[in-house]
Amino acid sequence: MRVLVVGTGGREHALALGLARDPSVTEVHSAPGNPGTAEVGPVHAVDPLDGRAVAELATSLGAGLVVVGPEAPLVAGVADEVRVAGIPVFGPSGLAARLEGSKAFAKDVMTDAGVPTARALVCASPEEVSAALDDLGAPYVVKDDGLAAGKGVVVTEDRAAALAHGIACTADGGRVVVEEYLDGPEVSLFAITDGTTVLPLQPAQDFKRIGDGDEGPNTGGMGAYTPLPWAPAGLVDEVRATVLQPTIDELARRGTPFSGLLYAGLALTSGGVRVVEFNVRWGDPETQALLALLESPLAELLLASATGTLADVAPPRFAAGAAVAVVMASGGYPESSSSGDVIAGVADAAALPGVTVVHAGTALRDGELVTAGGRVLAVVGTGPDVAAARATAYSGVERITFDGAQHRTDIALTASS
Repeated sequence: MRVLVVGTGGREHALALGLARDPSVTEVHSAPGNPGTAEVGPVHAVDPLDGRAVAELATSLGAGLVVVGPEAPLVAGVADEVRVAGIPVFGPSGLAARLEGSKAFAKDVMTDAGVPTARALVCASPEEVSAALDDLGAPYVVKDDGLAAGKGVVVTEDRAAALAHGIACTADGGRVVVEEYLDGPEVSLFAITDGTTVLPLQPAQDFKRIGDGDEGPNTGGMGAYTPLPWAPAGLVDEVRATVLQPTIDELARRGTPFSGLLYAGLALTSGGVRVVEFNVRWGDPETQALLALLESPLAELLLASATGTLADVAPPRFAAGAAVAVVMASGGYPESSSSGDVIAGVADAAALPGVTVVHAGTALRDGELVTAGGRVLAVVGTGPDVAAARATAYSGVERITFDGAQHRTDIALTASS
């Protein structure tokens, strides 16, 4: 079976690598891909937001499965165009993808489904934002209602900063969601679903802020690890019963069935599990860590989701041990990013036992690998436990250099002691 992966980032390279390990997959194509996916299989210069072009490419390739990686094409309805062409596609419809495309919509779904989450107020004006901040109090949590590449959330004790973010989000007719703050550690739990059956993966944790100790502004994610030695027993079963299945059932009840990857960002609060947010695609960089341990054939799972036959497939299996992903970002990130800086040492890092280097913001220029975005690479290490996987990942990071390179030094540190 030929598989087409849509997208340009680290998530898509990780998916391409995972699909290539599946014995049922003969070729992995990417559109438009990156230098990493080009090492896995052919790449095609197609706009990932152009659903018709993606469908035409998949048809011309004779693809048996299309995997849409990023959120923007999903919200834009790219998966719908592929389905119209009669090709199985992993990813929700544009209507169902509103679960990530609009935080207000997600809150409405959670309310109707009885899913535990933070109390929230949807605001459309500076006056409404100000009143909501006073109602819910500090720490202030202010979220852009629309897509913001993981950087549209401000969590702060500074009311002025929270108000400024809210005002910016409501400019030009936009909306913002002001939420109560949720205490406790955060967990990422992914689930593959066909709209009826829900198969969760094992939990992971990511690190959103740019600096060690969770200091500095939010990013798209600076690292992740799995499994979580400290996670409560029964967490996955609890979340499936109280969060994942009710959400999928509610979307089906509304006539917008959801198939694909449902990502639940959770807070383990003093009052129990609460949903921080939903995403409708594989999270980045948790995907890089999770797929490094996945033993189940990836294409089998994704095709079953796309064809409504997930009940016939065994639940996902993971190798023993742990995986840690450390993101290397370009100079200036997340406020800006430096492009064109020559990257050295990737092959040396990838040659280390247990290390995989996943490309995100990279490009080829005159035969040299260079930076081409904020998050440049994710260095993934595996090992018998979190401490060993962490040491392996950082040994790979040490071998890679480029001007302005930055990374956190504390990814999975507390879980490895």
